[in-house]
Amino acid sequence: MKKYFCLLCFILVPTLALAHGMSAADHKSLLEAGFFRFVLMGAKHMITGYDHLLFLFGVVFFLTKFKDILKFVTAFTIGHSITLIFATFLGIKANYYLIDAFIALTVIYKGFENLDGFRKYLDIKSPNLLWAVFAFGLIHGFGLSTRLQQIPLGEKGLGFLGKIISFNIGVEVGQIAALLVMLFVLSAWRHTASFKKFSALANIGLMFIGMLLFLMQLHGYSHTKYAEEFPISLDHHSHVHADMDEEIKKPLLEAYSAPILERNAE
Repeated sequence: MKKYFCLLCFILVPTLALAHGMSAADHKSLLEAGFFRFVLMGAKHMITGYDHLLFLFGVVFFLTKFKDILKFVTAFTIGHSITLIFATFLGIKANYYLIDAFIALTVIYKGFENLDGFRKYLDIKSPNLLWAVFAFGLIHGFGLSTRLQQIPLGEKGLGFLGKIISFNIGVEVGQIAALLVMLFVLSAWRHTASFKKFSALANIGLMFIGMLLFLMQLHGYSHTKYAEEFPISLDHHSHVHADMDEEIKKPLLEAYSAPILERNAE
């Protein structure tokens, strides 16, 4: 069982790495998009945001009462909405690889907490989980903000704020859709004998994937922060983050340079 689980992780993690973030086509379509387009983009980003979903999966893993699920999901939602809206509107920026590395740590934390790791291995009481989920929501929201800020949102004003709020609404829609699937799967699994047998393994897997994502994001950060010490060679080593940045820049340059070239031709 363990060898199949490890094999699945090695197959899925590279695929998930490609799924996260926004494609070049998404960036180009949002240059002159309306509010509804931002709602759709927010929903899509959350549904494909594997790190956010892994954390949420850990949060609801052992929750069975609706009021508990609502309480923790609300804390997470308030947290990520605060930083998503305010960090984007105020233009607070950070290296998105570094923020995503912190998000990966929240996944590891939740898996460790689900295993009762604080009591078993550290011999201390687990920190207040509700406040932890809220604080981690702030980090996740900043991660969403770093992605949204890669898109030209126009001049600051009501339209600018409207696009941010629309994106946030889409994030919540995507979150609800993903949670419904998670809760359905977990509810069905809890009624089987395998849940008690493999629930610990599932959370160990959560920590394992979180660690892989953490290392992957630090790898990307090292190339952006220390470009001279870690040069990228596309001939020998394929970097998803470098390719993504190039794909993002090309359509944006074309979109902005076309009107200028037309005026010069006239």
